[in-house]
Amino acid sequence: MPALDRFESRIGWRFADQARLLEALTHPSYAHEHPPDPSNETLAFLGDAVLGLVVAEWVRAEAPGAGPGLLTPRRAEIVSARTLAAWAVKLELGAGVRLGRGEELAGGRARESVLASALEALVAALYLEGGLPPVRRLVSQLIA
Repeated sequence: MPALDRFESRIGWRFADQARLLEALTHPSYAHEHPPDPSNETLAFLGDAVLGLVVAEWVRAEAPGAGPGLLTPRRAEIVSARTLAAWAVKLELGAGVRLGRGEELAGGRARESVLASALEALVAALYLEGGLPPVRRLVSQLIA
């Protein structure tokens, strides 16, 4: 699909498993309307943990010798829904998210929670295909 090709170009990764990428882009409202398509919820769960690890590594490297009292709030700020949604906007992720009819009509493509979850799911899909290196590259690209 040309739209997915452009998206993969933006993130610097070509998915071998296109079904996994589609799952990452599938909001629960779409999955509910199109069974048996899976939603991105379990990928978002995994992606949250992967992002936490990669961002913790980045924050620690940016402030060597700093203690948890300084590192923890910085990590929390970076992995907040607001920041993740902003990253999703930067990647134009909202345009590729598959939404159910009601969520589409309610403006879901611009909803912070939808964008943040989609980004987390994307990170998990990337991690499952390539491990931590491509996730680290993506996070570095987005933080920059």
